[in-house]
Amino acid sequence: MKLSLIVAMAMNRTIGLNNQMPWHLSADLKNFKKITMGQPIIMGRKTFESIGRPLPGRQNIIISHNPHYQQQGCSVFNDLDSALQSCTSSAEVFVIGGATLYEATLSRADRLYVTEIQKEFNGDTWFPEINKEQWQEISREDINDDSSVDFNYSFIILDR
Repeated sequence: MKLSLIVAMAMNRTIGLNNQMPWHLSADLKNFKKITMGQPIIMGRKTFESIGRPLPGRQNIIISHNPHYQQQGCSVFNDLDSALQSCTSSAEVFVIGGATLYEATLSRADRLYVTEIQKEFNGDTWFPEINKEQWQEISREDINDDSSVDFNYSFIILDR
């Protein structure tokens, strides 16, 4: 089973502000859907609450330290290892946030799907530092002409 992290982050590694993404990037949401559709997605409770509902077409897994936490349409586990064990029949499992879960899984990840936003944003949540020596870029698509936003961005895939 391949463990992949998927994230959109600004140049200063910002991924969130007040439990929301500090930008709206339609192309990123479409890319996220295309990559994760049909696959298990693992998220922290705050990330789930920021989304507000289970994402259709995917096995939604929430990590929560509250043993009584439940959400309809989702599996809830108290720790990452239990969540991963529930996905052993899947070829690829995606961690979709938040910062605490990214921090806990980055060292175990096999692949990173990064939407790199070519702008700095204020935030209160950041993606951990990526040690570039541990990763090889296998794909990059630079988007410099999206008139719906005031920044350029890239879709990048990194393998360990």
